[in-house]
Amino acid sequence: MIVKILWKSKTFRAVRYNTNKVEKNKGELVKVSGFGALEGLSEIKPQDYINYLSSLAARNKRVVYPQFHAMISPKGRSLGKEELVILAENWLKGMGYGNQPYLLIFHKDTSNNHIHMVSSRIDREGKKISDSYEKIRAYRVLNKLIGKDEKIDAEKALSRALQYRFSTPAQFLMILEKQGYAIALENGLYKISKFGEQLGSIDQSRLREHISTGKFSKDRRQQLKQIFEKYRTITDAHGYPIREKLPGGGQGRVLGYSSLLCEKLSSSFGLQFVFHYKNNKPPYGYTILDHSGKNVFKGSEFMALGKFMEMPSGAQAERIAGENPDIEIVSSQSHFAPNEEMLLSGPGMELNDSPGVNPDGLSLWDFSLDLDISDDVDDEQILGRNRRRQKKARTNTR
Repeated sequence: MIVKILWKSKTFRAVRYNTNKVEKNKGELVKVSGFGALEGLSEIKPQDYINYLSSLAARNKRVVYPQFHAMISPKGRSLGKEELVILAENWLKGMGYGNQPYLLIFHKDTSNNHIHMVSSRIDREGKKISDSYEKIRAYRVLNKLIGKDEKIDAEKALSRALQYRFSTPAQFLMILEKQGYAIALENGLYKISKFGEQLGSIDQSRLREHISTGKFSKDRRQQLKQIFEKYRTITDAHGYPIREKLPGGGQGRVLGYSSLLCEKLSSSFGLQFVFHYKNNKPPYGYTILDHSGKNVFKGSEFMALGKFMEMPSGAQAERIAGENPDIEIVSSQSHFAPNEEMLLSGPGMELNDSPGVNPDGLSLWDFSLDLDISDDVDDEQILGRNRRRQKKARTNTR
């Protein structure tokens, strides 16, 4: 289940965006609430809604971006239109918008049902609806509504992570971080948090013991080496950057890297690739999360980065990017997720075939595929250095 606070706007352009979806039969206006006498009119135009919301915004000139636009999406068709309407109503109440004028628009133009909510951040008294920690509150409210217990989920995630074999604490942290958790080391205890709330912890000594006793399967190593060599010769290994999509169609910073070879190995064998890089420069290393075999490997153990991912440049890079538009385009509107089309269709690496499914049924969908991949998890030294720069707790002991 995804909830996302969408783009800021000085005007209420989200009304036009959503009504255009309705006109193209890609959406349906399912509820109009709080618009007073406007709701009694027989024929209402999009501009009427915009004018009404703008009149509220005019009561507080200090607020530069008065539009409130959010979206909730379950996976696939797990929730229907009526269920999403009820969920959206209750979510808006929990966020402080229950008495505000708002529009609910059900979208049906992707493989995931989803609903958009448009309202004003200014109430009828000219006061701004609180936006303090709203991205964190957005998930807290949603999780409460759907009965999801984040602490229980964190305990399960921690338990699953400890089933993996890894060589350094940094690799262990990567397993949890790819599921959206933040980890800080304080007084010998790794504290696990999400949405600004501590949800669990693990003692540093327990983690060290796990590292010292964990033994990697020689058979699995050999199997992966053979897989790499086989598919490297028959699948395009040219890497391409995944960039954020800026307003107006421009492209921003690099959020990650991938290749057709990565996608093939991910979908067929349950491997997730994390490339380590600095700023917009090409990767300098990579790590493999082997979800099927429950291992974390340094990529160089199997194939040198230069061989595994031949980084193109110039026209060749543009050609490869153009051939993979669904992977290339990523939204810059939220740190947590790609753009709406990618976000709602789900990652293309979900493990449906038996070779890529863990014995306990865990698929790559259960792991956060946030494309804002950090470059600080290649080894313990780099991890500690970058965390100090970001004023985060150290995770290395050097």
